[in-house]
Amino acid sequence: MKKQILTAIIAIATTSNIMAQEHKQHKGHGDGKPAHSANEYMHKASTEELANRFESPERDAYQQPHKVMEYLGNIKGKTIMDIGAGTGYFSVKLAKHGANVIAADVNDEFQTYLKKRIEENNIKNIELRKIPFDSPNLKDSETDMVLIVNTYHHIENRSAYFAKVKQGIKKGGELVIIDFFKSDVPVGPPTAHKVSIDEVIAELKQVGYTSFEVEMNLLPYQFVIKAK
Repeated sequence: MKKQILTAIIAIATTSNIMAQEHKQHKGHGDGKPAHSANEYMHKASTEELANRFESPERDAYQQPHKVMEYLGNIKGKTIMDIGAGTGYFSVKLAKHGANVIAADVNDEFQTYLKKRIEENNIKNIELRKIPFDSPNLKDSETDMVLIVNTYHHIENRSAYFAKVKQGIKKGGELVIIDFFKSDVPVGPPTAHKVSIDEVIAELKQVGYTSFEVEMNLLPYQFVIKAK
């Protein structure tokens, strides 16, 4: 029993340390610009270093992807765009659950990393898509769902951006946003760079979303908004 308790304490301490490092790295963005600054810290670390962090057990501890996948429900056969796919943290999980995934990112190195990951694991249902900062590059009614995790707060001119997202979602489809609470939690950017739930809903209403499901208790440091 003592050994189990000690192991749990070590795991918690390690997780807290990783979270603190991530929080510290975001603190360089003091200019208030939410978009292009999103990748500034990425250029200071190698893709391999970032991949190790993004795919780590420490991230699993707070991101709790199993809960997210349960929340999304039956996605088999659905076309889902993962905006800000990065290393494929969620893209691979979506594909494993039977979705046809469009893994979208602005970063060439992450797209290359994910291409290699797809090939090494013989994943057939992920399409890579390099996108610009100001557009999801979606065709009209191309997807059943758009998922955007820890990326909403980085996007500039969100009204215009998510109007394009809305055009790319089929009738009856949904946008799912997961992002950090606008408070001083140990992960994510500084509080000033975060976007509150009320702000997200107000911005999405401007471009025609009318139905919102808000989940505040699923994850410890993040909210989930499902919009239609």
